[in-house]
Amino acid sequence: MITWGIVSLLFTWVQNYPQLVGLRFLLGIAEAGFFPGAILFLSTWVPARHRGKMLALFYLAQPLTSVIGSPLAGWLMTHEGMLGGLAGWRFMFLCVSIPAIIVGVLCLFVLKDKPSQAKWLDEDEKVWLEGALAAENKAKGGGDGHAKGGLRAAFGSGRVWMLAAVYFGFIYGLYALSFFLPTIIDGFQEQFGTTFDLFQKGMITAIPYVPAAVVLYFWSRDAFRRGVRVWHIAVPALVGGLSIPVALYMNSPAATIAVIAVTACAIFAALPNFWTVPTQFLTGAAAAAGVALINTIGNLGGFAAPYITGVVSGWTGGYQVPMFIVGFFMVLSSVLMFVLGRNTKRNERRDADAAAQATTTTTQESHA
Repeated sequence: MITWGIVSLLFTWVQNYPQLVGLRFLLGIAEAGFFPGAILFLSTWVPARHRGKMLALFYLAQPLTSVIGSPLAGWLMTHEGMLGGLAGWRFMFLCVSIPAIIVGVLCLFVLKDKPSQAKWLDEDEKVWLEGALAAENKAKGGGDGHAKGGLRAAFGSGRVWMLAAVYFGFIYGLYALSFFLPTIIDGFQEQFGTTFDLFQKGMITAIPYVPAAVVLYFWSRDAFRRGVRVWHIAVPALVGGLSIPVALYMNSPAATIAVIAVTACAIFAALPNFWTVPTQFLTGAAAAAGVALINTIGNLGGFAAPYITGVVSGWTGGYQVPMFIVGFFMVLSSVLMFVLGRNTKRNERRDADAAAQATTTTTQESHA
């Protein structure tokens, strides 16, 4: 976070296009470690039965940041000439970067690597929590073997690669939404004859993320109550994939934003529940490698989405075809998630039958 904030701060003084591209590249490097690190960190602190709830609270920050950050960024960019004549967009970068640096420094002193180091837990709480986590890790190690072997186990796991493909579709949709929603709002002037200033555009950009935050919370709460099911992930992905192309065929700005809100709700409903899956069967070095691999493949979707959307919109003269491509990748993620769930159930039945057969054989031999 500290590095991320420093690189972001440097955008305040960028002078040309090569510097802009170079800093954006460095920003991606700085950003890359945060999310998989946070997911892995939560898995070393929170038992599995509570992890979905904690991931939902963690993920809730993302839509809420858009709700607060989009209008705030628009408002900051209207302040031209601040602090020695900085342009509005430079002033915005300055203001939003400093909190990341401050919070990163605080984390060095406030967060602890494991429960035994936490001063806010008493000894009984530490013993219970570490015991629960150790029992879970032992159970994972006795399963399909993916918890063992570290990097090799993660990279050799078909489930990890399938989850990486699913996450690719999610991030493709999320980045297309976040990068091109402001462009779509700009297009309202030509399409509907409406005009908005920077602050108003920021407010409109924030609208879809308000219901998204609400749906994320209650959908994840249901998943916590029932236990995360495949449909908690696959159904939102399907809804998002089917809804996002529809937005460009609406006949008013309000209808367009309403459909985009459905897409945002779908994406954010799926994501926190998705991240409970890898740590259900991975632990230790395998978990670190698996989460990093899934995140890396997913972020290739973040790299591809803006380029593909921009190039295809240039070829076709509009955003209809690019949004259908976004929808395709999200629907594909839904299908892959259903397939993964079916295969997992089949493997679990096979393992259960094998265990039952082994028990029967052992009993018969004992009687003999």
